[in-house]
Amino acid sequence: MKFLNDINPAHDLTYSDTFMVPSRSAVASRSGVDLTTPDSVGTTIPLVVSNMTAVAGKRMAETVARRGGITILPQDISPLALTDMVSQVKAAHPVFETPITVDVNDSVSIALALLGKRSHGAAVVLDGHQPVGIITEKDCQEVDRFTPIYQVMTSEIVTASKDEHLDSVFETMAARHLGMVPVLDGEHLAGVLTRKGVLRSALYTPALDPAGRLMVGAAVGINGDVGSKTRELLDAGVDVLVLDTAHGHQEKMLEALPVAVAARDDFAQGTGRRIQVAAGNVVSAAGTIDLARAGADILKVGVGPGAMCTTRMMTGVGRPQFSAVLECATAAQESGAEVWADGGVKYPRDVALALAAGAASVMIGSWFAGTYESAGDLASDGDGRLYKESFGMASARAVKQRTKHQSAFDRARAALFEEGISHSRMYLDPQRPGVEDLIDSIVSGVRSAFSYAGADSIAQFRERAIVGVQSAAGYDEGRPREVSW
Repeated sequence: MKFLNDINPAHDLTYSDTFMVPSRSAVASRSGVDLTTPDSVGTTIPLVVSNMTAVAGKRMAETVARRGGITILPQDISPLALTDMVSQVKAAHPVFETPITVDVNDSVSIALALLGKRSHGAAVVLDGHQPVGIITEKDCQEVDRFTPIYQVMTSEIVTASKDEHLDSVFETMAARHLGMVPVLDGEHLAGVLTRKGVLRSALYTPALDPAGRLMVGAAVGINGDVGSKTRELLDAGVDVLVLDTAHGHQEKMLEALPVAVAARDDFAQGTGRRIQVAAGNVVSAAGTIDLARAGADILKVGVGPGAMCTTRMMTGVGRPQFSAVLECATAAQESGAEVWADGGVKYPRDVALALAAGAASVMIGSWFAGTYESAGDLASDGDGRLYKESFGMASARAVKQRTKHQSAFDRARAALFEEGISHSRMYLDPQRPGVEDLIDSIVSGVRSAFSYAGADSIAQFRERAIVGVQSAAGYDEGRPREVSW
């Protein structure tokens, strides 16, 4: 990346301060752009779901992995629960979506409680292991909540075989005006396919481990027995480790990181597989170099840019994200490492600019909180708008969860110093209510940015991107107008 007219910005920049200038391009179509990440994680799009309790869970993990990204499960999850979540992600099919299932004798209330868990908006009705119907929210309207499902379900269903070609499945759904079909392995339900899901399978390459299973990562804190916690995560089957703390450039991190790396290396000797270790967060070249020397393969960059984070307002500490990514990425690459830009992205343009600044992937949290797949429960406000509750990982809610095993006195003392927003409504966009809808938008914008720069890979984009600095008026000029001025 280089700045337009070789300027040297007099102050640090965030994404809104910058824009990209088009260059002569031989990239004829954005579909020819390869977004495989250069961080050796194995992801095929540069998106990482942040390890936020309100965002990252098994539904998010499997859905994002099918489209080529990876989700980092939070450190607050108990070892038993995390192992179960990882195993469920690994058991999920890399193409077929995981269905919502209900029993034929269940009540309508049970179906309504589950339909918000997936964006396809329908549940498969089972009699034993055999699909016998489909039920949607529309089927549940104007009936008693204790009505048995078999009385309101659609019993004439079309199914597909697990070996049937996806083009054929799509033609069947289009001809029958179907939004979803169950996929059968013999008489057993193997998953479901939606029309959009079939199309996406032709556009995205799943992020798979060497055994062909969906990838998932997990975070570990820097306190306690880091080596033991790391081994638990590796044994559970995680594909990337993230040592996570708000202030990554501290002695505690520099002590914990080599311990985690040593546990990773022992695991690699026994399995022949080297798991990447990410650590952070940092915003300076010095922090990047120190953590890279301590063994980190990937550095998380960002202090205070997240939507749920109040660090900058509470402490004055942080750094505008574009400049932080640019400096840290330069230092990381000189040290043989890569960076993830963590936070501060609100539009696809921000993701593209983070990649131009040198990020290998971009971490997203709150942007994905308002989707069907996020870990929160679906709720409705007084106007009928759907939302999920989100909160910061240094907020009172998160601190309470993280310190629940401490004494009452220690928990009360820790609660005095929380930061971050403890409660925020993240509304689902009616046009893009699922995380895959947002991924489509992001990937489309990023691929177009690459074609404007004449780049067909992330490595080439880093070299060819030309970035300028703009005023607030310049940024506002580029925004579409929903109503006339």
